[in-house]
Amino acid sequence: MAATTSNFPISPISVSAPTMSRSIARPIRKRRIDPESGRALEILGHAIDYLTDEFVHEGGPLAAHNSQLEAIQLLMAVNRRVYFACPEIPTFRDRCVSLLHHLLHM
Repeated sequence: MAATTSNFPISPISVSAPTMSRSIARPIRKRRIDPESGRALEILGHAIDYLTDEFVHEGGPLAAHNSQLEAIQLLMAVNRRVYFACPEIPTFRDRCVSLLHHLLHM
């Protein structure tokens, strides 16, 4: 098994998932993912896949305090945190409005 190293600093994180109201529908916006965040997402995705496959293969119980499930949830929370830290790419409409705003206020 090959060991990998990472340049990402490890810091304490909050595991709680962001709460969103189901009544507020936000459009899906693409994000500008820099190479460092992309590599982190790739590593986290592989770790999540590995742990999930292992859990399913072993047929573990779906208990509230299952350490394997908690590890998967932790990695998924970190994955979301890295992804949502990346800036959103402005839509075509956003760019047009910005251009018009700039031209009108010259």
